[in-house]
Amino acid sequence: VLGLEIDAINSVQFSNHTGYKKWKGQILNSDELGDLYEGLKMNQIHNYTHLLTGYIGSKSFLLKVKDLIEELRLNNPKLTYVCDPVMGDCGKMYLPKELLEVYKKDIIPLADIVTPNQFEAELLTDMKITDIESAKQAMLKLHSMGPKTVVISSSELGSETDLVGCGSTIANGSPTMMQVNIPRLDAQFTGSGDLFTALLLAWLHKHSDDFKLACEKAVSTMQHVLRRTLEHSKQVVLHPDTPPAARMELRLIQSVKDIQNPQLCVKVQTLR
Repeated sequence: VLGLEIDAINSVQFSNHTGYKKWKGQILNSDELGDLYEGLKMNQIHNYTHLLTGYIGSKSFLLKVKDLIEELRLNNPKLTYVCDPVMGDCGKMYLPKELLEVYKKDIIPLADIVTPNQFEAELLTDMKITDIESAKQAMLKLHSMGPKTVVISSSELGSETDLVGCGSTIANGSPTMMQVNIPRLDAQFTGSGDLFTALLLAWLHKHSDDFKLACEKAVSTMQHVLRRTLEHSKQVVLHPDTPPAARMELRLIQSVKDIQNPQLCVKVQTLR
């Protein structure tokens, strides 16, 4: 929708997302990922400008991703790798701890952009984030591990009405740090983190020299999509047996205009 041609590889293929009570499906292993990549190579269609990774539940798959990043960069040294290190939330890790060490040692050092939530940032840095100052220190620690751009996509540093997101990007050798207050919505959404990282990739590509605007467009789009989803869940009359998760499927198709040209509804502030 934002002008980038996408080749998508599922790390898992499920009947439905895990916001539902039950699901069925398969988890790809490293060999299967390797087969798909070999097919791209055989046809010489493995020249990419960006690589984005999200949820990965297998250590071998994650290590294979490392190999692919390194090989893709032989083909295109300017490849931008965006890593959403999906490991947990709200103080709970829902992946084996061995994956954390792979992220720390092998994956984060290869990333250009990393988008953890507060809990994931704490896991990666071994630091507790309790206020904006400690969030700034955590972002500096993540910079020291490799990424030039760090966005803590959400945190509990806000209030009853607002979440707080923080970001930092290095230009001319020094970091520029920012904060955005994000209005809380009284609902739980599945897939919002995936959507945010994809939007951030696209807007940073379009506004490579304006980190603030890229963040404002990504967060504003999120607000439009989530508010439309929440409004839909309240208005649509569904069969009484329809699970609540079905009411909360993100209204992406219905939000295409907001994705293409979001009206800015949040303001990013520069941190001093």
